[in-house]
Amino acid sequence: MKQADLGLNLTTKREFLAEMERVVPWAALVGLITPYAPEGKRGRPPFAVETMLRIYFMQQWFTLSDPAMQESLHDVPLFREFAGLNWDTPLPDETTILRLRRLLEEHKLAPQVLALVNELLVAKGLMLRAGTVVDATLIAAPSSTKNASGERDPQMKQSKKGKQWYFGMKAHIGVDADSGLVHTVRGTAGNVNDVVQANTLLHGEETEAWGDAGYQGAGKRADAHDGVRWNIAMRPGKRKLLDKARPVDKLTDQLERLKASIRAKVEHPFRVIKRQFGHVKVRYRGLVKNTAQLHTLFALSNLWMARSTLMGAQA
Repeated sequence: MKQADLGLNLTTKREFLAEMERVVPWAALVGLITPYAPEGKRGRPPFAVETMLRIYFMQQWFTLSDPAMQESLHDVPLFREFAGLNWDTPLPDETTILRLRRLLEEHKLAPQVLALVNELLVAKGLMLRAGTVVDATLIAAPSSTKNASGERDPQMKQSKKGKQWYFGMKAHIGVDADSGLVHTVRGTAGNVNDVVQANTLLHGEETEAWGDAGYQGAGKRADAHDGVRWNIAMRPGKRKLLDKARPVDKLTDQLERLKASIRAKVEHPFRVIKRQFGHVKVRYRGLVKNTAQLHTLFALSNLWMARSTLMGAQA
């Protein structure tokens, strides 16, 4: 059974789940999903929405496939405990686990999960909304054709970064410039230029936006937002030519350092989903399914990054 273990032993996993137990807005999320949940058939009651949601979130935190999640519920008492399942009750099988993901995809609920989490964070004063930092990361997809269809996923594309080629998709995000929390997510093929998505990553209330050198020209595009000033990094080759002995070039370099310090916050959510949650490769075929998962992952990364403040408010 392949899974990311967060680098944690069982005791630390228990502590991790205990923290997420406290910071995830369970009641609000259950209220969001319940109207779309099917009723039981042939007299067999369905598993509770909250139970299935807890299982789905554990899949994201520990990089578990549907079969691996089913196996873990049988083998790991901690996971059953977190899901609210007892030894003497039936456990959901992989098909049942799959149904919740399909429900979230069908009704486009994953973006609403992110929005609901962010409403909580805004209410706690953790997202100030005055500025946005944008960036994108490549997420690899299987390049092998040894699968049922005999071909690579046609929605995944090649992209070159530096001198190396990658095959997969891109996760584009807009984050709050103050807190580094994600407010907007877009999923595209790997060959889509970052600047194309730049203005779609703004929420509409910011007055300042930051991006690396790949976003040159974002403020001049047809979809640019009025009243937003873009602070784009100087291209590396041009910056290397600065003469630090000249006062104007020295000031320019200092400005670039300041912009870089602000842009650095966009790296934190990527680190959480890739290093903390282990999401380094797409799990599904197609952009729709994988983008829905990204919305969930970044909603959970926001809660993880803000957990200390959220738990402090509960104390």
